[in-house]
Amino acid sequence: MSRSEVSRSDAAAKAQVLIEGLPYIKRFADKVVVVKYGGNALAGATSDSEALAIFAQDIVMMHAVGMRPVVVHGGGPQISSMMKRLGKESEFRNGLRVTDAETVDIARMVLRGDVNPKIVAAINVHGPLAIGVGGEDGGLLTAIPIGAGELGFVGDVAAVNPSILQRLLAEELIPVVSTMGLDATGQAYNINADTAAGAIAEALQAEKLVYLTDIEGLRRDVNDPGSLIRQTSAAELEALMANGTLTGGMIPKIESCTRAVRGGVRRAHILDGRIPHVLLLEVFTDEGIGTMVEGEMK
Repeated sequence: MSRSEVSRSDAAAKAQVLIEGLPYIKRFADKVVVVKYGGNALAGATSDSEALAIFAQDIVMMHAVGMRPVVVHGGGPQISSMMKRLGKESEFRNGLRVTDAETVDIARMVLRGDVNPKIVAAINVHGPLAIGVGGEDGGLLTAIPIGAGELGFVGDVAAVNPSILQRLLAEELIPVVSTMGLDATGQAYNINADTAAGAIAEALQAEKLVYLTDIEGLRRDVNDPGSLIRQTSAAELEALMANGTLTGGMIPKIESCTRAVRGGVRRAHILDGRIPHVLLLEVFTDEGIGTMVEGEMK
């Protein structure tokens, strides 16, 4: 095959990809998509900066074709690293960090001073699009302590006031949300980013809620890749949690997914963030990626 023939073949393949994406671009135009970006996402990249650059490209592409992405992030590994540097030990119970007053200050410093600006900067390489927002800003996330407060200042979402996000979206900007929240007295709480993403998606009545993680999706048998759950419902996931099939660190994501789709989010997805441009593959192609949780029609 000659160089010109190869070139025409490549061009035809690229054109086919664009054609395949057209109906999805039309379907999701002006729709809100909430994306949870965590420390494990895109772990297959050669560096943290490459991982973040790939993620930013996907978010900007979604925005460029008319979608309205909202990024929600945590920063667990970065908080642990900073605590170690400061000579403070991390303690976890049931996957949640015990958070005293000093740890709250460290978490706020890392999330607002390090993680959030880096994500904003990666997106803004492509234009002045992203705005950093904290859960404390504009009353976005109202927090309450988890349980009886035995974890310290670890919070659950009591309420979401999405008006600040709606205003930014109306200006065609991309909100990047860190997940600290305030209670009624102004006390700060660190909120699990999976939980916060689901609550924000529900408040915005998002078309999609997407979690990027380091596995290909949910498995019926954690040791069997062939048991991947491609498509499911909130009721089935609740049953699988109740009988012990689904356990461990995915529980916050699963609980968040089920709450969100019961609250009006059309679909929730758990995707393998180690796959380059997995967001674009999910949104704009016919290929089913990861696990999709269907919303309940109202």
